Amino acid sequence: MKENRKTILKWSQFGLTGAVALSLVACSSGSGGGAAADPDDDTPITIQYWHAHADNQMPGVEYMIEEFTKKYPHITVEPVYQGGYADLHKKLQAAVVANDVPAVTNVEVASLPNFADSGTFADLTSWIERDGTDLDDFAEGMLQAYAYDGVQYGFPLIVSTSVFVYNKTLLDELGVKPPETWDEIEDFMKKVAVIENGETKRYAFSVPGWDTWYYDPWVINGGGSILNDDHTEVTIHNPESMRYLLNFKKWQDEGYMHMGFGRGASDIMRQMFLDGQIAMVQHSSAVIKTYLENADFEVGVAFIPGDAERISNIGGAGIVMMEKAKANEKEAAWKFIEHMTSAEHNIRWAELVGYLPTRKSAFTSEEGEQYFQNQPQYAAVFDNFDSVMPRLQHPAYPEFSNVYKEVIGEMVLNGADPEPLMQDAAVKIQEILEDYR
Repeated sequence: MKENRKTILKWSQFGLTGAVALSLVACSSGSGGGAAADPDDDTPITIQYWHAHADNQMPGVEYMIEEFTKKYPHITVEPVYQGGYADLHKKLQAAVVANDVPAVTNVEVASLPNFADSGTFADLTSWIERDGTDLDDFAEGMLQAYAYDGVQYGFPLIVSTSVFVYNKTLLDELGVKPPETWDEIEDFMKKVAVIENGETKRYAFSVPGWDTWYYDPWVINGGGSILNDDHTEVTIHNPESMRYLLNFKKWQDEGYMHMGFGRGASDIMRQMFLDGQIAMVQHSSAVIKTYLENADFEVGVAFIPGDAERISNIGGAGIVMMEKAKANEKEAAWKFIEHMTSAEHNIRWAELVGYLPTRKSAFTSEEGEQYFQNQPQYAAVFDNFDSVMPRLQHPAYPEFSNVYKEVIGEMVLNGADPEPLMQDAAVKIQEILEDYR
């Protein structure tokens, strides 16, 4: 019964509770896939690819499917849009319960541990070993993000990381550069921010408060952690882990730093930057193109600053195979996964969807060299490619990260002191960890 309760806790994060979750335990307890299929079998087959690709990414999806069909004319891939990540995840769970799953699907990076821990996705190891897939060609952190407990469940597909996007025209005029270390932040703020009669006319920089993805790296970069090494104890309230937050509070109170939280906060931050009210914003690399297209000044991109460490976290989604798919569907799904993440099409895919390339060999190709010539702002990411790391991999992360996000919300919206709130949050997070075990 303890295992059932554990599963209910996990699936409740996606809106599945009670009898439905218990049904999921029963449905997912078998092997699902059956014996391995013949990799050379060219019997016609149709598989579904469930995805969360936005409209502007669909030309890339269509291009990749067209190229796949040329190589494997006997395999028909039907792309099925299932909404945003939250909707897609709920539909995947319902599909498992109904025993009617797609062969291949997207999964948002922070949610992979929850699904993998519950047996939803297939272990790709046998296919990787059989076909000699060169895993070393992927950026290490990006590959690790789609593994759990030492098992490779998927590959990175639409990948982003947070970066600082800055007004290069302004910073050049001021003779300053984006800070690379925490020691440089204070001087940067004083030279860049404009404060008149206690009112901020221009903020030095902004860090989004609406998603823990943006400030989790600040925890790590300050020498702290969210959980201990074996993920049994919460540590986000420890002094090392609180360094970033106490600095954020200080810098906001002094008028140097901006943070947004709540509905519309992303659009507001972006517009303030374009209007010159913020000199530098931390945002997803996926929206660099948007800034380039809309700014009336030169845009620069910098990796976020560090102290004890200097990392950023992976965002976006990967591509995985469903464990309960039939054997011949899995074989077709594997071929599609390999194709979608291949070095051959990596640069073209990145250009079409606006996300990052993931294959190292693609960077040095002719297409890769042209990519960086056309979009030199992305060099800041690839200069730090091996410092783009997975998010915290714990099945309960989607649940307990919301607890400490509320602390940020109280600080940003109500000016609350985050220190006692984070102490209270740590108690709640520890309860979630205990319940999960």
